[in-house]
Amino acid sequence: MGVDCPPATRGFMDRRFFIKTSGVSLASFGFMAAAPEFLHQFAAAQSAVKGYGRKKVLVTIFQRGAVDGLNMLVPHGESEYYNLRPTIAVAKPGKTDGAIKLDDTFGLHPTMTAFEPLWKSGQLAAITAVGSPDNTRSHFDAQDYMESATPGIKGTRDGWLNRVLQANAAKDTSPFQAVSMTQSLPRALYGRASSVAMTNLADFSIKAGIYSQNMKGGFEGIYQQNAKDTLSETGKETFEAVNFLQTANPSQHKPENGAVYPATQFGRSMQQIAQLIKAGVGLEVAFTDTGNDIRWDTHTNQGGGRGQLANFLRTFSQAIAAFATDLGKRMDDVVVLTMSEFGRTARENGSRGTDHGHANTMFVVGNGVRGGKVYGDFRGLKSDKLYEGRDLDVTTDFRDVFAEAAHKHCGAKDLAKIFPNYTANAARFRGYLS
Repeated sequence: MGVDCPPATRGFMDRRFFIKTSGVSLASFGFMAAAPEFLHQFAAAQSAVKGYGRKKVLVTIFQRGAVDGLNMLVPHGESEYYNLRPTIAVAKPGKTDGAIKLDDTFGLHPTMTAFEPLWKSGQLAAITAVGSPDNTRSHFDAQDYMESATPGIKGTRDGWLNRVLQANAAKDTSPFQAVSMTQSLPRALYGRASSVAMTNLADFSIKAGIYSQNMKGGFEGIYQQNAKDTLSETGKETFEAVNFLQTANPSQHKPENGAVYPATQFGRSMQQIAQLIKAGVGLEVAFTDTGNDIRWDTHTNQGGGRGQLANFLRTFSQAIAAFATDLGKRMDDVVVLTMSEFGRTARENGSRGTDHGHANTMFVVGNGVRGGKVYGDFRGLKSDKLYEGRDLDVTTDFRDVFAEAAHKHCGAKDLAKIFPNYTANAARFRGYLS
């Protein structure tokens, strides 16, 4: 089976309307005919600058590149873990650079100290041995399957998060109901429901066709230059959408409760999602990935309690913990869900790293989370328990984790429409949400 280690993201265009920008992307991934109606929503939204009231918000974080879940959530109670990883295993709790003990089986990587208060307060849960039933070890395919929530099927047109939005469509839907803090719209948000991709709340520029100018000046020139240009049909509404976000001014909301975000791409993304929540722009779904300065694909020199993975996990946990601290009581309405396309091999390789595996770990954060517990069926790492003799086996389908968030937090009732070709129901939920 081929192995690919490409840049973190990819996308496709299939009769879809898309305005790509260096600072903000306004997108409706439906048929071309739907674009004007979508942008009229933006124009109408100006009347709602006062805010959309309390909204349940699902924040999804993609650890693209396949994080090593066995060194992130350390099975220190499993003796075989140390046999399989003689140079990169994280030491037992209480030893130098040892794991942060969660229970008799699991601990956090020692650099993830920012997660410890969340665990003790019951705001953080972990789900072990979770992943896809598809056995691909391709980053591209595995990410596509996870974001579409249709493992093994490449032709799915929309993403699971967009289908959640479609299921919960309401008259007072905000044009900023779904925001991705990424350069382009992620696969998970493809679909009929409106969504926005941006990299920086303070940088509003827009590009259409061959024309590109700053939105704060010269917009009308772009609008008038070419009748055939995409922007020419919907430019006014697009301008008003950007103006709405400027009027709401999420950047005025500074970190609260002593929260300090790491000075990384991921840290900035989490801070800006928090700002959007505080600004009351009607956010319901937020997406981000961990950025280009965090690299999870650790084939070589991965390290154990120290090293490159240790540094990445420190930043990762600090950004999420800062987000939860910043929002404080607002976390009553927020659930944060982390994911990665697959795990890594149980045994370290000859380069003191790990290769593409199967099952992995997800984290869930929120005031409504039944935290302080590791969920899932961990069968151990002995050879007869490993998938294909090399990987942690999947015992929880990732769609069951997604479905629990969609149903219990987002209020989605018809899970069959969100997870086609799969029986997603409460009997399969792990119970991480109250």
